[in-house]
Amino acid sequence: MNLIAAGSGPVRLPLFLSPSAEEATVWVTDQIIDLVRSTAKAGRRCVLILPTGGTPRAIYARLIAEHRSNKLSFRHVVTFNLDEYHGLKPDHVESYRAFMQRELFDHIDIDPANAHVPRGDLPAEAVAGHAAAYEAQIEALGGADLCLLGIGRNGHIAFNEPGSSPDSRTRLIALDRTTRLDAAKSFAGVANVPLRGVSMGVGSIRAAKRILLIALGEAKAPALAAAVEGPQTTACPASLLQDHADITVIADPAAAAQMSAIRRPWLTGPVTWTQPLVVQAVTDVALRADTPVLSLTERIYEEHGLTELVADRGDVEALNRDVFRALQAVITGWPGGKPPHLRRPGDIPRADDDIHPKRILVLSPHPDDDVISMGGTLARLADHGHDIHVAYGVSGYGGVLDDDAQRHLAFVQGLTGATPTTDLKRVKALIRRTEAVAACAVCGVEESRLRFMDLPFYDRPQRVIGDDDIAAMVALLRELQPHQIYAAGDLSDPNGTHRLVLAVFTRAWQTVKSEAWAQQCRRWLYRGAWAGWEPHEVGMAVPLSPSDIERKRQSILRHQSQKDRVAVPGDDAREFWQRAAERNRDAARTFDRLGLAAYAALETFAAISE
Repeated sequence: MNLIAAGSGPVRLPLFLSPSAEEATVWVTDQIIDLVRSTAKAGRRCVLILPTGGTPRAIYARLIAEHRSNKLSFRHVVTFNLDEYHGLKPDHVESYRAFMQRELFDHIDIDPANAHVPRGDLPAEAVAGHAAAYEAQIEALGGADLCLLGIGRNGHIAFNEPGSSPDSRTRLIALDRTTRLDAAKSFAGVANVPLRGVSMGVGSIRAAKRILLIALGEAKAPALAAAVEGPQTTACPASLLQDHADITVIADPAAAAQMSAIRRPWLTGPVTWTQPLVVQAVTDVALRADTPVLSLTERIYEEHGLTELVADRGDVEALNRDVFRALQAVITGWPGGKPPHLRRPGDIPRADDDIHPKRILVLSPHPDDDVISMGGTLARLADHGHDIHVAYGVSGYGGVLDDDAQRHLAFVQGLTGATPTTDLKRVKALIRRTEAVAACAVCGVEESRLRFMDLPFYDRPQRVIGDDDIAAMVALLRELQPHQIYAAGDLSDPNGTHRLVLAVFTRAWQTVKSEAWAQQCRRWLYRGAWAGWEPHEVGMAVPLSPSDIERKRQSILRHQSQKDRVAVPGDDAREFWQRAAERNRDAARTFDRLGLAAYAALETFAAISE
């Protein structure tokens, strides 16, 4: 992992940049394992402060595996959890006590008396006394050896919402709407999420001897940038840790994407001007200066801190032309390649244009991500006669509301008179499957070309990827041996399924990448529902006409269970077709601002190079 030390430009916290979320969790888990073993060897207790949520799940799964396979003992470990929902009994399925039992405590040899979680079932007036006793227990043990933290999208740590004091201690606190929205899926809607929580304070966390803060995914990028590079402010509670004596932040590239050290590295120190970095710098300046690429001047470059780039390249006009041509080259109406007999003078041929039709695999985490993110391109590929296969990673039953499933069951009973199944999970999965069939038909893809993989991880309590998930993906890849693969790179998905399906694909690719067919396969990442690509990240941009946009909208609308009232909306109140349409228009506007042709909309893709 790459260490970006505190003091590197605007960086105020030491940060390890991990190549992937998986490698980040491995590194953090190893730190915990080393601490547990070293304290046992020294004959003393190990005191840990632990979080809940999606990020630590994989860490806890690895700790369990280490306990089972390598006899890692937790008999001398004492844990204190950061927070708990107020108003929930310990046995409530969504309580943090139940989470910890399910995800960790029930699977290791920790003494139950040493596994502490704040009580959420006490009356509000009794919380202060309980909170004081909770902190006294930690102090009596000599303080916490390690505090493991996540970070919320609003910069919160534990339940310390914006406005929390740097000296705050364990207390009852009102939950921010952003925090409650992030928990909405677990509670079947934001209205059911508790309004308050019991949380260790910022001061309580700062008292730990060592802190590891882990941030994964695009959704955490704005908060991480504020915490690591911004000033210390109660508006971003995580930033209040900047003066801690022993803190390390661990992030994957998606979470670190908005840091200046990543977004504009030329402002933090010397860089090597590779072509991708040149395109990144020039497009960044053009958009900030609101000036087309071909109109950028030496003065504009200097005003935006790029004197070194001008000195490196010498000729500003030549630099502008090179970047403009690089951007122009990614725009194509032929995502599957243009056959030789259809080429016109001036067309730039691609290496695999002679292969036509191509076998194409679209990997869609849920049964709607394909049409939301690349419905226009999917239809274009079908219109051009390519052999398209769409594989859905999971059934997506979690995205269907119970009353929708009950309504479908009532319809069947009214139509047939028979008593239908009461297995709501099965009904929800079937609803999503039939919607996917209808949506793909709009794009010209037949039902026979759809694969519903039902990857096993989706039904595991800890949603941990297993060998069976990888084997299923490897089998699919070897069966199809596609010439092109499109996978979801939209990692802001609030329930984490996108990240897991992409991880399954990435690990499966390692198994097959040396095979002959894989050497000729081009792989792309798409986004659409939750985020878009920056101009310098785009390896292919497919223009959409107004009729293409309408066709895409109609395909998205076939997913009726996701319309109007989505079970997992995140904090974007727009329907998916609205998000997709605006994102595609924004991409076109951005290319227009850079001086490229003005299209109605663009679907953009990033190339996978490794």
